[in-house]
Amino acid sequence: MKPECVTWKPGIPIIIGSMTAASVRAYAAMLAAGVVYVDSQERNLPLRHSHHRYAILGPNGVQKLTLPLVGATNAMHVPMRDVRVSEHANWRHLHWGALFSAYGRTPYFDYIADDLHQLLLGDDALQDDSLLNFNERLQHLIIEFLDLPIKVAPLPRNFTQTTDNKEDTEHYYDLRRVLGAKKPDGLPITDVPYYQLWADRHGFVPNLSILDLLMNKGREAIFTLMKMTSQS
Repeated sequence: MKPECVTWKPGIPIIIGSMTAASVRAYAAMLAAGVVYVDSQERNLPLRHSHHRYAILGPNGVQKLTLPLVGATNAMHVPMRDVRVSEHANWRHLHWGALFSAYGRTPYFDYIADDLHQLLLGDDALQDDSLLNFNERLQHLIIEFLDLPIKVAPLPRNFTQTTDNKEDTEHYYDLRRVLGAKKPDGLPITDVPYYQLWADRHGFVPNLSILDLLMNKGREAIFTLMKMTSQS
């Protein structure tokens, strides 16, 4: 079934939920918008697993990595700013091992490896169990490394959502339940192929975490992201 098309006009700010290493498609939307508001008050976490999950491509194919959370995620009605990351199952070391296995031989892994390792396993990371803070630090690292002209800000305190859930398309697009959702986003964004280390085994795989594009293309990633919205 073809997804319902979502209204889209680049150059207008978007509102999104906090996501862990969001998808390439999400970053294409963010770049096209220029200004991105992140809702730290968003609830109903189970509706968008991208809050704490991301997909990478390694020698054995697509691998989905999950940050374990404190509490039962099937009924997590607290706002995003209050969601805590659990240290269950040694996930930080597992994620680092998976990232090294997938991208250790890519052209740009060595350039970001130290910062990424520090974010996952550094003393500051281990002392802060906020999912929102983790996602924000990772997002900042990605945007800075790729030198993307994206301004990220908290959702304004005076923001009020209309009762009919329609966007004020002159000022913003509300994509909180669109980007990173389980079903196709319906956005007019084209999945543009780019170099992937493991393409000879698995072919090109779209809609992975932005980390995949970052590791394989470095700062040239911006051209892929721009093409994804210009070709639609």
